[in-house]
Amino acid sequence: MYAPGPAADVPVLSDPSTLESYDGFLLGIPTRYGNFPAQWRVWWDQTGKQWQSGAFYGKLAGLFISTASLGGGQESTALAAMSTFAHHGIIYVPFGYAKAFGTMTDLSEVHGGGPWGAGTFSAGDGSRQPSDKEISIAEIQGAEFYKTVAKFASGSA
Repeated sequence: MYAPGPAADVPVLSDPSTLESYDGFLLGIPTRYGNFPAQWRVWWDQTGKQWQSGAFYGKLAGLFISTASLGGGQESTALAAMSTFAHHGIIYVPFGYAKAFGTMTDLSEVHGGGPWGAGTFSAGDGSRQPSDKEISIAEIQGAEFYKTVAKFASGSA
């Protein structure tokens, strides 16, 4: 679909058991027509062992999402992922607005992201890179997600 291929320097998670050792994971999802792509579904379809054993139960997860355009489905893609998380017993950590309200509600420029998680718009051909505002929102989400996971992992939540 005209988007560039995967970056050679970014590792690809192919074995679902890798996530078993983590307390939480912040996952990025590109969209296809307001939903997650087939590759996302195929990866989760390999987690039957983890589903049966409860290996992901009680782990925390958050999302960030990329769409081609404003109406590309950042929120609907996040909502579609909730069913998979629920079946695994994964606790979803929404980003909300509290930590980046001013940035997320600033309408002086087009930007992705919302209460479901950080987001970016890539353009239909994949040529648009995240803006400084989108990167800022993502960095805030990452820091806040880390703090939330640390609270749960330490038992202080």
